[in-house]
Amino acid sequence: MTLTTMQDIALAGKIVLIREDFNVPINEDGDITNVARILAALPTIKKALAAGAAVMLLSHLGRPKEGLFDEKFSLKPVAACLSDLLGRPVPLIKNWLDGVDVQPGQVVLCENVRFNLGEKANDETLAKKMAALGDVIVMDAFAAAHRPQASTYGIAQYIPTVCAGPLLIDELQSLAKGLEQPDKPLLAIVGGSKVSTKLAVLRNLLEEVDQLIVGGGIANTFIAAAGFSVGKSLYEPDLVNEAKALIIAATRKGAKIPIPTDVVVATSFDKNALATVKPIENVTEDELILDVGPETSNAYAKLVAQAKTIIWNGPLGVFEFPQFAKGTESLARAIADGNAFSLAGGGDTIAAIDQVGVRESISYISTGGGAFLNVAEGKALPTVTILEQRANEQMSYE
Repeated sequence: MTLTTMQDIALAGKIVLIREDFNVPINEDGDITNVARILAALPTIKKALAAGAAVMLLSHLGRPKEGLFDEKFSLKPVAACLSDLLGRPVPLIKNWLDGVDVQPGQVVLCENVRFNLGEKANDETLAKKMAALGDVIVMDAFAAAHRPQASTYGIAQYIPTVCAGPLLIDELQSLAKGLEQPDKPLLAIVGGSKVSTKLAVLRNLLEEVDQLIVGGGIANTFIAAAGFSVGKSLYEPDLVNEAKALIIAATRKGAKIPIPTDVVVATSFDKNALATVKPIENVTEDELILDVGPETSNAYAKLVAQAKTIIWNGPLGVFEFPQFAKGTESLARAIADGNAFSLAGGGDTIAAIDQVGVRESISYISTGGGAFLNVAEGKALPTVTILEQRANEQMSYE
């Protein structure tokens, strides 16, 4: 992969647009509840300012209706947070498409790119208008790299100079280490509500992994495929045969998709529901499987201890409810205590890691959810593709 990096570009005196991902959770009081993505972007911003650039930050937040300003999706809390973290004013510019007065050594935050009509559709006119604002675009938003939109793809087609930011480079290198050149044994853990949403990921990972643990609603479909009742649990009966085929395929290549031997059940999906641990063969028709049991957790911990590379996306159970969080918490601690290179991605996965308090013990935590899965699925990321194309063009002109 050939990419022009930020350190390859002379930024002094130039207007530099940096596409970051500040799509952070904000509560009803307007407070940011997790600043991880903002913290991850700080080194890139600081390097650009130190190089003497005039910096314009671009990001989306949530899913507002395009063409309309909505205070609920304003980046105002992000601007305040950035001002505190950088120790300097970071003005939020509401109407920025017609140009912004920003001088070298200054930084501004442009209001939510999704307020602009045509952002999601990668409108050519909008992309050209964005590109006309600066001299350089630094693409640093890995979490939005799978979306070919005006601020992630189109702008890179038309602005004079394009480069990849440090955060994006770190993400790509870590994913390569976990997926393309992993130390074996390689263990993948894939959780989620539906097999259908991660079927391609499971198929692709099976080509590489030595063990594949499935969790959540996905695991329920595999439990049904193994011939056990899942009661009234969330699962996909139309994909049971697909799950059977994946189990057989794993066995043929010497890998394994372990089926839980015990689970935690309840008769209702409720934060106050009574949790009961029982063998998998004893689940009744009126019960929901909401977590794995202690015996299964111990078995998974042994697999974690044997692995040299671990890829984790998705919890094992309903970790938001304490009585159904033990399986996911046990897994997180096992990964943190092990010696494997561990790569984790996805909002729920990161929330679980933070809930257990083991963030510092995970080798790399990706800022991307959808982009992380796209790479795990073997798909090319559109933003990375355009960065490669422009890098080759820029090299040909030198």
